[in-house]
Amino acid sequence: MNESTILVWGAGAMGGTLAACLLRSGLDVVVIDNNAAHVKAIQDNGLQISGPIDEFKVSITALLPQELRGQYKTIFLCTKAVHTQAACQMLAPHLAPDGVVVSVQNGLNELIISEMVGRQRCIGCFVNFGADILEPGHIHYGGRGAVVIGELDGKRSERVLQLYSWLQIFEPNAVLTDNIFGYLWSKLVYGTLLFATATTNDSIVDVLAHPKYRTALIALAREVVAVADALQIRLEGFNGFDPLAFGNAAGGIEADIAANKSMDDLVAFNRRSAKSHTGVWRDLAIHKRKTEVDYQLGAVVQEARKLQIATPLTETIVHAIHAIEHGAALDWSHLDVLLAKAQEERT
Repeated sequence: MNESTILVWGAGAMGGTLAACLLRSGLDVVVIDNNAAHVKAIQDNGLQISGPIDEFKVSITALLPQELRGQYKTIFLCTKAVHTQAACQMLAPHLAPDGVVVSVQNGLNELIISEMVGRQRCIGCFVNFGADILEPGHIHYGGRGAVVIGELDGKRSERVLQLYSWLQIFEPNAVLTDNIFGYLWSKLVYGTLLFATATTNDSIVDVLAHPKYRTALIALAREVVAVADALQIRLEGFNGFDPLAFGNAAGGIEADIAANKSMDDLVAFNRRSAKSHTGVWRDLAIHKRKTEVDYQLGAVVQEARKLQIATPLTETIVHAIHAIEHGAALDWSHLDVLLAKAQEERT
């Protein structure tokens, strides 16, 4: 069994950046990825990180899943949510009996991982830094962001303290929390807004700052907060984003002022990042592939239906993303539909 080796499963934007930084600090790291071209580029030329945050290259062991041997105590799972179940099936034989899978993903993948490898072998993680793959073996690290880790039951265990110390190498302002689901649900609130921006070809900042759509976007965020509140999730703020500012679904002058301030803070945060568009937009506009919408916004809609809470605006964005996945154009007309739906709901 590999006691000290850290396995990073998924060497894409998030996993590759994390792996490269941990390896450079002196830790023993191996990356696994099913993209053969990406793996070969790393094997031949190393893993390059570029951008305004840092510029460096590391020589790191990179393998395809079928090439991996042995068992590991620490596996950072960094795939897209759509691949969580398949990745867990492949990594399970390589997870030590006392090992742990850390979900460095978007969505509520900790629930899927827990079902597949056991809740005691899963630790939650929340990230909000900006990175993109530019080409095989080359990742653009565009902006720093929140990094949070915590046991699913909130306890401060020895293993989570060790993981926290490693994440502090990557992000000195990393947070150890007893409320990881509070962060994950807050990212879903924020993520709903990001999915909305991805229905156009314009930047995150251009959409979030657009005065025409501001009230519709605020109403969209309020739907997700209402679901989290019904589930008794204690939402946590990050990077200037205050999910509690969207807690009053009925609105009102003070509530609207708070929501608009949080939106303005989001605009300011994203202006500082070299990552102008979301990963969702890259999936749609560049890679022409399915997004994580069903595993993020779809998960919100499913929970809402169980609770008999209406989420018409969230469903509007889900439908828009699905339409784009099937060939519809990326343009502002999708947000016009959202705006019309929001106005309809207010009457």
